[in-house]
Amino acid sequence: MTELTADEARRLVLRAQGFIGAEARKGGPHAMLRRLGAVQLDTVSVLARSHELVAYARLGALGRPAVERAYWDQPARSFEYWCHAACILPIENWPLFAFRRRAYRERGLRWHEVPKDVDKLLDQVRASGPITTADVGGAKNGGPWWDWSDSKIGLEWLLDIGELVCTRRVGWRRVYDLAERAVPADLLAEDLTDQECITRLVAIAGRSLGVATRADLVDFLRVRNQHAAMLDEALNSGAAGLVPVTVTGWPPTGRASASTGAAAAATAWADPALLATETRGRHRATLVSPFDSLIWHRGRTSRVFGFDYTLELYVPKAKRVHGYFTMPVLAGGRLIGRVDPAREGTTFVARQVSLEPGIPTAKAVEGLRAALWEAASWVGCDSVRIERLDQPHLLPHLTRTP
Repeated sequence: MTELTADEARRLVLRAQGFIGAEARKGGPHAMLRRLGAVQLDTVSVLARSHELVAYARLGALGRPAVERAYWDQPARSFEYWCHAACILPIENWPLFAFRRRAYRERGLRWHEVPKDVDKLLDQVRASGPITTADVGGAKNGGPWWDWSDSKIGLEWLLDIGELVCTRRVGWRRVYDLAERAVPADLLAEDLTDQECITRLVAIAGRSLGVATRADLVDFLRVRNQHAAMLDEALNSGAAGLVPVTVTGWPPTGRASASTGAAAAATAWADPALLATETRGRHRATLVSPFDSLIWHRGRTSRVFGFDYTLELYVPKAKRVHGYFTMPVLAGGRLIGRVDPAREGTTFVARQVSLEPGIPTAKAVEGLRAALWEAASWVGCDSVRIERLDQPHLLPHLTRTP
């Protein structure tokens, strides 16, 4: 069995995730999506929406239209569905989620009860072409965000079971169309068993994560019960094409902690093609979205980077430690700090900035300054203001114009 140090595993993870390596920037944002396997979507927009931030972190200051075209275009290059969460997925992976579409159909309900006249919605899409919720009365009943209209519930249910698909958006609204119209015929014709779906998805998750524990792979796909058992079968039989490794410095189970000790080692799974070639290169310093697959599993983030991270978006303001939408700063292969960003006109505002302990100050300042100013430029800002800094004496160094 291959033995890896924690540092070796971390560099392999960064390479698999498209941050380092000669192939990392090839093919632009759509090739990036295919390498990652899934890009999480979220309604929150700070600086930009998360799916834009994921591309920015890896590819730099791309124009937003290029990112949008890479995700949502005609003919379909991607589709939206449930993977780790609500995600944009390469269109060629449509057949692999048949297991989940069947499971939804068998369960017969969503979070909300499915409206009895849902077939009328399907007939409307069939007759009139692609629609948004605005075409059928709106998404909400006028109450809280979860108080969906029957039309919204019905459209989402039809998407869940695969009758409809979303392959593009208009003004952040999903455009729902018949799967038979939007998905290429050869992909629609594939008829995979649940085990075949899970096996191929585990391979994709393993390549995306690079080095991953079983828990990481389960989290990527959000499977449980019989589907989690199928994941185990795909790993243990070798059908997923991943190989077992041990990582010294990763705890055998659970989150990394000071009590773990350097002698601890975890069994994980790795992409053999990744192991077979040398990982070379560096990456630029960048802010990372809280919903980026590099860090979306908080236990894995702690294990890989020694970085304990909580998104405080839903924490009452008075109880926040690092800020509303704290973005980790990746520099030199490590997460070196945190920034809670905002924008006021042409000023990039860092409401709060903190550096991680144990990182040499000079390197941390260099990386953090580069990340702040590049992000500012990307969103059209020409100045940086820091409102709160855990080491105030560093303020002139961070806000100095490059």
